Amino acid sequence: MSEHLTYRHASDWLIIQPLAVLIGVICALVAVQQCEPIAQLVGQTRAIGPAAQVLATLPVRSDGDVRSSSSESIASASSPRPYSRDIFGYQQTDDDGDGCPIREDILARDLTHIRFRAGTCIVESGDLSDPYTGSLIHFQRGRTTSSLVQIDHIVALHDAWKSGASQWGSTQLMALGNDPLNLLAVQGKANQDKSDASADQWLPSHQQFRCAYAARQIAVKSRYGLSVTVGEKNALARVLHGCPGQPLPTENAVAIPSQQAEQG
Repeated sequence: MSEHLTYRHASDWLIIQPLAVLIGVICALVAVQQCEPIAQLVGQTRAIGPAAQVLATLPVRSDGDVRSSSSESIASASSPRPYSRDIFGYQQTDDDGDGCPIREDILARDLTHIRFRAGTCIVESGDLSDPYTGSLIHFQRGRTTSSLVQIDHIVALHDAWKSGASQWGSTQLMALGNDPLNLLAVQGKANQDKSDASADQWLPSHQQFRCAYAARQIAVKSRYGLSVTVGEKNALARVLHGCPGQPLPTENAVAIPSQQAEQG
């Protein structure tokens, strides 16, 4: 009788053991996908959602490969140009036709409690909830104070240059340089710290903004057909891993709204 029970227990274990192993493997895979530190350790970071789907479509280049982003508006290959911020024509266009420099438009979009210079679109003062640091900054126009709030190109212009913009014509360069989707009012010091870094080199210290920052970078690079390096793509994927379902910013999300503000 005891031999029969022993045999039965052994048979049951032969059935249970593979199931236990299978359950363990499934749990491990779930843990990898849900726990970012584990995912990074084993190289299995996976991002899902609209922003992640678009990230997967971006062209990937090696660090030394400056790849064309489009067959249109390509400058002559026989006369390569050196990089210069001026080529992007920042603040040299007025695409919305309101007569305001794009810097003023972005300040008016991103600041609150705004005061305009009387009869103009010039922002004299306002408050910025800085997305990069999470700090609250009072902006006051002045020779020594204006730089406390700066306008950052989400995809840095030098990064864009290396990602394909070096082969664009002037119209496309100026479009990127003045696109509200690629512009954000931020703390001046954070903007300087970022400089021309890509996502694998710099991320906002304000953790709660990183998902939106990654999504905005992806949206800009997708809009203009810009490439990413392998390291940059992995860095963006790691950020998005922590926010499944992260959407891309829409036109409405970055449209410059009409402001009801005090006139100075």
